[in-house]
Amino acid sequence: MSGHSKWATIKHKKAATDARRGKLFSKILKEITVAARVGGGDAKGNARLRSAILEARSNSVPNDNIDRAVKKGTGEIAAEVYEEVIYEGYGPAGVAILVEAATDNRNRTAGEIRHLFARNGGNLGEAGCVAWMFHRRGYFVIDKSTMDEEKFMELALELGADDVAIEEEVYEIYTPMEGFIATQEELERRGTATLAKELSMVPQTTIDVPADKVGQVLRLMEALEDHDDVQKVWANVHIDEKVLAAQSR
Repeated sequence: MSGHSKWATIKHKKAATDARRGKLFSKILKEITVAARVGGGDAKGNARLRSAILEARSNSVPNDNIDRAVKKGTGEIAAEVYEEVIYEGYGPAGVAILVEAATDNRNRTAGEIRHLFARNGGNLGEAGCVAWMFHRRGYFVIDKSTMDEEKFMELALELGADDVAIEEEVYEIYTPMEGFIATQEELERRGTATLAKELSMVPQTTIDVPADKVGQVLRLMEALEDHDDVQKVWANVHIDEKVLAAQSR
């Protein structure tokens, strides 16, 4: 994988440079509300809620906002009722795209997502057209400057990771979905800082995006992520680091 950048890594770099904190807060708090509504307000017994709260705290979301979001989900505070929706489609160069959204108006959101795909060289597909390519797994990113490769491989082995990747600037650890919380807690116990941690939809295979299509693919992905109802966007892309660097200039 060296020399290429997957969408997960691209998102990390993008998040590190974009001033979108307010929008990030909104998406995290919406996820907390949905998780509490679906699985209850007790984080100990609701892994999804626990993960969302940990993400909120790692992004410095105030505790009052977190508590209010949980109460909205459990019905203690009146709030909009969000419905979870998955959109699937293809982008330029045949990139498979999976979009996770939470909306209070399914018809409106579907129309807007379809428009974003069409306007940026892609097309919204039918349910199931690309979801089979992705599996939900725990995903952690560690800055390479914090340890050498030998120590990283020892760490991954001790954590019980089921896959790793060594990129140009970061290490990546993948875990089974059910092991996400335990891995996160163990990394925190060891004092190992992570640049990113999330339950990701990881593609089984990826495709290289031709240099002349990279800009179009990134514009589509960013347009989808910027939509207020969209929570997460996943894609099976590989983009050459040099081409990606040229795009960010």
